[in-house]
Parts: sequence; C-alpha cells; structure tokens
Amino acid sequence: MEISAQESRNRHSTTVAPKPRRAGSAAPAQDIALTNETKGLAPRPAILSGLRRAAAAGVGLWLATAPLAMAEPTSPKATGKATERQFSAADPARQAKPPQPAPPLTKLTTPPEPVIPDPRRNVPASIFTTFDAKQKADAARVSAYLSSLSTLVGNFVQVGPDGSKLKGDFYIMKPGKVRFEYDDPSPISMVADGQSLVVRDRRLATQDVYPLSQTPLRYLLSDKIDLLRDTNVVAITSDDLYISVIIEEKNAVIGTSRLMLMVGVKDGQLKQWTVTDPQGYDTTVAIYNLDTTRRPDPTMFKIDYTDYSTPPG
Repeated sequence: MEISAQESRNRHSTTVAPKPRRAGSAAPAQDIALTNETKGLAPRPAILSGLRRAAAAGVGLWLATAPLAMAEPTSPKATGKATERQFSAADPARQAKPPQPAPPLTKLTTPPEPVIPDPRRNVPASIFTTFDAKQKADAARVSAYLSSLSTLVGNFVQVGPDGSKLKGDFYIMKPGKVRFEYDDPSPISMVADGQSLVVRDRRLATQDVYPLSQTPLRYLLSDKIDLLRDTNVVAITSDDLYISVIIEEKNAVIGTSRLMLMVGVKDGQLKQWTVTDPQGYDTTVAIYNLDTTRRPDPTMFKIDYTDYSTPPG
C-alpha cells in the first residue's frame, strides 16, 4: 500500500514529549562557556543568544567522537569564508585507486524541507527493546553507509525548537573532524578537531568550548560503526521514503538525549538528523548537495583556543 510523504513524516514522528525546566534549576552543562583570560581559559556562565544555542544544539550535539589526540592549535586568526574554504590537493592514495563511475553532482538551488518530528511522539523504553530481521537489516544498511564515509561536504538547513531556520555549508573529515559555517548575516562558525568543539562568534569575538565526548552524535564521525552493537538503539522504522534509527544516551549529570537518523530508502544517503535535548526540545538538521569526493584541507579543523577573530567596526 502506498503512503503519502506527509503520512511518512507522521509515521516517523516518535520521541518524548518536552519536559519543562523546573524554576531555579541549573542550566545544562553545555551552557558553560570558556573564555580567554590572561594566558589561560577561565570558565564563566554563558549568556547565549537563541542563534548560538540553536547552533550548538543542532550541530554541536552531533559532532562528538571518541577522544583523539588533540591537534596543536596553530590556526591563524579567523578570517572570512572565502579564505577558510580551501581544499588540499588530491590525495595520492585516492589517485592510485581505479576511478569510480558516478553520475554528475546536481546541486539543489532550493534547500529540502526538513521533516519535523511530532513533539507528542513517544519512544518505548529501551531496556526490553528487540528487533526483527527486517529492522536489523535496516540498521546494518545504515551502519554500512556511515562506515563507508571518509569525507563529506555539502549544505545544510537547520530548524530550531522555535521553528527558526539557518543555512550554511559543512565539511567532514573522519575520524572526528567537522566544520560548520552559517550563511550571512550569521556570525557563527563551528569547528571540531576530534576532541573539542568550538562555537565561534566573529561579531562578538568570542568562542565557546564544548566536550565532544558528551553527546550521542559522536558515532557519526567514527571510522567504523555498528549501530546495534556500539549504540543504544531504541527504535527502528522504515517505509517507502526513509529508514529511521533512534539512539538514546543517558548522562547522570545532564539527563537523557536522543538522536534520530533518517536515511533515504532509494539512495541510501543520510538525509537529516534530529537531536532531542534533555529538556525535550528538538533541533533538526537536513543536509543536501552531498559530495564524498572532495577532500577538505586538514587545517580547516584546527582550533586556536587563544586567537579570536576581530569584530567588524
């Protein structure tokens, strides 16, 4: 029986209802920003705007990976996009491989419309979760796709809990490295070097540091992944449009968060993810114009913890 795209979205709308924050409760651990004072980093309470909070939730929460050796911070002062988006020469190892036939990349001029989960959705408790053969095969397909990626470049559109939309470009180099740049007039850029994530505001000349190992989305940046073995999968669904896998992670300090991955049934490519934070708020990021052949310059992922960009004016 065929179903419409809208029905598909409804069938994938399954998670936990938002939990209101108690009056006087402490802010989440991610809201502690690190700023530069003298020659070290001194913690201070972060007073983040809605833009920076949405950026950290939508992208930062999925950039975590297993801790790797920290790259030495040698990046110069932050500059404009044109200077930072440079790619290294083709890897000789890649050139040695036989050319893989692939259809020409057709770029979309209009971003896709993200599938927004229903806030009333409910996911069954994971302690007794079991999956049938079809669900296990779907999870294995998603795992094989994620494991096959080494680099990924494309565009994204992000929808925050309040419905606001942001767009930009992203660059991934596995294991553990990501750079997200938001389109103007947003001053935000984000860099992950495999161990830490920095959210930089060029206008305010500030940068907030987040630990990558504290988020459920680190699995996306590992070299190899078996979702059923390496993560706590609590739901697997599929239809004519998407395979959806929901991963749950519990943290004694900040609470329970969830990640929903959606992969296209026809092309097997990642289409979007939704992060549900411990307060129950969703941030969805849809990606498009994906290119697995471009190799970003490794210097794009270096973090300078002491050098901030100069604010305009």
